[in-house]
Amino acid sequence: METKIMFILLLLVLVSILGLVDSFEYHEKELESEEGLQGMYDRWRSHHNIAEVSHDDEALRFNVFKSNVHHVHKSNKMDRPYKLKLNKFAAMTNHEFRSTYAGSKISHYRALHGVRKGNLTFMYQNAANIPPSVDWRDHNAVTPPKDQGKCGSCWAFSTVVAVEGINAIKTGQLVSLSEQHLIDCNSVLNNGCDGGLMEPAFEFIKIHGGLATEQNYPYKCQKGICDPSKVGTQVVTIDGFEDVPECNEEALLKAVAHQPVSIAMDANGHDIQFYSQGVFTGQCTTDVNHGVAIVGYGQTPEGMKYWIVKNSWGPKWGEGGFIRIQRGVPDKMGLCGVAVLPSYPLKNSNTPLRTEL
Repeated sequence: METKIMFILLLLVLVSILGLVDSFEYHEKELESEEGLQGMYDRWRSHHNIAEVSHDDEALRFNVFKSNVHHVHKSNKMDRPYKLKLNKFAAMTNHEFRSTYAGSKISHYRALHGVRKGNLTFMYQNAANIPPSVDWRDHNAVTPPKDQGKCGSCWAFSTVVAVEGINAIKTGQLVSLSEQHLIDCNSVLNNGCDGGLMEPAFEFIKIHGGLATEQNYPYKCQKGICDPSKVGTQVVTIDGFEDVPECNEEALLKAVAHQPVSIAMDANGHDIQFYSQGVFTGQCTTDVNHGVAIVGYGQTPEGMKYWIVKNSWGPKWGEGGFIRIQRGVPDKMGLCGVAVLPSYPLKNSNTPLRTEL
């Protein structure tokens, strides 16, 4: 036992030296015994500050953890362009994960709302000289990753990324905006923590004179009563929105070359649950269920094309809160359906903040 403790301590020191303290590491030998797995589980709980649960539920969580450990380990042994890690979701079954973090019912709301109602035009249709790569993070047009928590509000986060982006591009000022404003107040066509769509959110922002800042109307991880007093005198306005032609990655590329774009994707997969780094090429469907935003694109030295996608599961998931998803796949809907429902806000004014409601 003393030898095992010394080994784990040495491992943790090495991890710290390598600057990997934000990532939970383990040794393959720990997988070989129940004792080793229990020690790994205890360290994982401490690493991610997981709250204590009842004794009976603890046994269930440990069983789930063991199953996920073996999935992550097996996947990382394969020759894939992406890797997985034991993140904060490691004690959740994939069913629990889908229900909590990828259950925003995008397809459901799309069916209810009928035909997409964005402008009939696509302003980037004839765009030329598209650069081979774009990363809007490098142009100060993307705020740090946020965390939606256990609230099906991804539609609001997706909307906000796109509005923050076009506002920064037009004004030179990156302002963190309020998802809570949408969750509380955009209740006619969207449904708070029970899901929604980005297009009605864009329309709400246009009609109601803008979106509050994050500072004025902070996120609460639950739907509350709409409070106009929290909007304050500082709001960011848009002039409408456009839909990118569906199932057309070339058109999507033209749009992303000019601004961040709200999209939906299938985030149900076991590998997406534990995605850590690299270009994701794993299994997923085109039945979209989660709102995110594309904030760039590029290509690996080996020639694999990818989209840069900002998620809303916090900075400890994926590549600091982002995922790179393979671009240019044979399916016209895009990998995981990224080309199914893209849209983006329009902003003509260069005024950073509107000071009157």
